[in-house]
Amino acid sequence: MKMIRTASLATVSAAALLALAACGNNEAKVEKAPTEAMPADSAAMAPASTEPMVGGVAMNPSDNIVVNASKAPNLTTLVAAVQAAGLATTLQGAGPFTVFAPDNAAFEKIPAATREGLMQPAQKAALTKILTYHVVPGRLTAADIAAEAQKGGGAAILTTVQGEKLTVRDAGGGKWTITDAKGGTSTITQADVGQSNGVVHVIDTVLMPK
Repeated sequence: MKMIRTASLATVSAAALLALAACGNNEAKVEKAPTEAMPADSAAMAPASTEPMVGGVAMNPSDNIVVNASKAPNLTTLVAAVQAAGLATTLQGAGPFTVFAPDNAAFEKIPAATREGLMQPAQKAALTKILTYHVVPGRLTAADIAAEAQKGGGAAILTTVQGEKLTVRDAGGGKWTITDAKGGTSTITQADVGQSNGVVHVIDTVLMPK
């Protein structure tokens, strides 16, 4: 059973997901003013574009998190989960929010019985806890997260709307990983998907709070 497409959760501020822009699809041509060569790590974290494609569909930076997530075919489970938890209205608010959005494949890693159970009305509180754990107050881009990681000795510690923390680290080769409260790890597969009320970073594993 599918759970949801991406939608921003509650207000959150942290660092806008890292240098995965290199992983994002980019159709728009970006003009660059002549600049000095960037270090490898910085180049990896540079945003791919202002209007990236998610699931093969263009995301409009003038639309909010819920509207854009509803367009992406690879975020349907996340969107369904957001609706089931009653968070759609919140994530369409002014924010800004930074959302780590698990794609459909990420939800498929969760046993079917567990996924289906979380979508039931009786499990709304548990589902809300998980979803808000993916939201950080504020608009945190890949560059912001990288800066926080540098100040933190290699790790950016972000406090989620749910209240617990996420640890974001540079895994090398332009990849960034997120470690959750249970020690699970997720990789950012597409960073800096701009929204009118924040930014979304697509991830490959659902993050779990304690």
